[in-house]
Amino acid sequence: MHDDRLDPLTDATYDVVVVGSGAGAMTAALRARDQGLSVLVVEKSAVYGGTTAVSGGGIWIPCNDQIAALGGSDSYDEAITYLRDVVGEDFDPKRIDAYLENGPKMVGWLAKHAQTHFHAVPRYPDYYPDRKGGKPGYRTMEPAAFDAARLGEHFDELRAPSPATLIGGRITMTQIEAHTILAKERGWLRLTAWLMLRYATDFRWRRRTSRDRRLTLGNALVASLRAALAQRGIELWLGTPMRSLHVDGTRVDGVIVEREGRPFGIRATRGVILACGGFEANQAMREQYLPKPTRAEWSAAPPINTGDGIRAGLALGADTALMDFVWGVPTVRVPGEEKQRALFVERSAPRCVMVNQLGRRFINESAPYPDVIHAMYADHARTQANVPAWLIFDAEYRKRYPCGVLLPGSVQPDSKIPAGWLDNVIYRADTLDELAAKIGVDAGGLAQTVVQMNGYAASGVDTEFGKGSNVFDRYYGDSSCKPNPCLGPIERAPFYALRLDPGEIGTKGGLCTDAQARVLRPDGSVIDGLYALGNTTAAVMGKTYPGPGSTIGPAMTFGYVAANHIAATRVEAEAVSS
Repeated sequence: MHDDRLDPLTDATYDVVVVGSGAGAMTAALRARDQGLSVLVVEKSAVYGGTTAVSGGGIWIPCNDQIAALGGSDSYDEAITYLRDVVGEDFDPKRIDAYLENGPKMVGWLAKHAQTHFHAVPRYPDYYPDRKGGKPGYRTMEPAAFDAARLGEHFDELRAPSPATLIGGRITMTQIEAHTILAKERGWLRLTAWLMLRYATDFRWRRRTSRDRRLTLGNALVASLRAALAQRGIELWLGTPMRSLHVDGTRVDGVIVEREGRPFGIRATRGVILACGGFEANQAMREQYLPKPTRAEWSAAPPINTGDGIRAGLALGADTALMDFVWGVPTVRVPGEEKQRALFVERSAPRCVMVNQLGRRFINESAPYPDVIHAMYADHARTQANVPAWLIFDAEYRKRYPCGVLLPGSVQPDSKIPAGWLDNVIYRADTLDELAAKIGVDAGGLAQTVVQMNGYAASGVDTEFGKGSNVFDRYYGDSSCKPNPCLGPIERAPFYALRLDPGEIGTKGGLCTDAQARVLRPDGSVIDGLYALGNTTAAVMGKTYPGPGSTIGPAMTFGYVAANHIAATRVEAEAVSS
């Protein structure tokens, strides 16, 4: 959009403008406001919450202050050792130090001042628990459940959760509850019944909406932060896309947005914070940066992140990194839904195997989901027989476990599969050979793979890829399956297949930032007045994913850091002027 005014920043003035409305953005806004700064949050969508709202909402916070009380232990040395090993060549000691130092502070501050609470999860392991410094739990924290009625009129503007995180597409679960149900631990049937009864008997709320009053996961986190914004009177403008950054000399001093169909200039006297996601919904940027083939429709993220903040930074000469990496996860198409569904946990169950078009395995099915995507592309480069891959399972798996698009067959039998889905979304056949023919997979290769998997199931040891060999693999395995909760025979007809595309929950690459979340040029100099966080930046975790919550945790922490730096800079400026 073009604006002929010499100074277009005349429509509104704030100390800080935050672009985006995910957890990182709102944390930054809250922290800035509580330090005496005036703040505006702008969001291009008609609903708030960004990708956080459809996520698990967890944050990975080493050395958080709940660990000791839960019977665990952690230390800075262990955390830094683990991160140095896992992150590898992308390890940035200053940014990592800032994260480890400020993450626990951010959690404590939100609990005390914003009533946004997290609970450490004792049994949710790091993704690489066998690495030095890795932990079998405690570092991941999930948001407390939140009563949607507390949002008042702002509830209707909250981005809805992903149907994949809900029982029957309606009923919410916490992460701990989901684990109990999926792993079929003691009391899982009673818990499921309680959750369903609670939803069904909430008559007053049912008259308002089919959405659950009890918000959990990313919806709970976003709702809690939104309530804190409202309590402070912080404005959140929806339907307000950023069109460009404004520069006065060498300093960013505002943004040009589109508001009610016209350019609207907003001066930011202290700083602009870009927290508007990555570029997974921008097919042109995907083609430019990501491994091929790549399709925006494979993404599990809402189709809202088009690289606006990254492109605005590039226009000012910002540096970027990790642009060819994503927070990858295999995804499944569901007709009529705006995005594909991610397969986070189903792969860990017994009685399934993941294969390429040659019918061959290429990774431990229970591996951390970004590793699965790396392996899909690496295998495709070698064989040209991946992308898509296939999850193959038998009738017993279908009966017992959810499978990406469907509830367990004991709850949703094949007769209840939506019309048009069979042999389109989920494939079924009476024999493995017939199934292979339907999905274009080599029948001989698949038959040999299934024989191998059945041998591993009998012995309890996967000698090829080690499925079920560590505490992370076993976390979502079936505790009733012996000797390995992740391995079971694939033997009972009919047999099923799901197509797995190489999707993601967001892109990893973006603007380079320093330990204060300031945006940097290629020579390492700072673009004054410009801050960025979350998937708008190059991930502090590098190419990998150390533990559950390694996206939202850093986004919120560096939102806290950015606000602190802006406030300190204001104090210094006022001291100089006086």
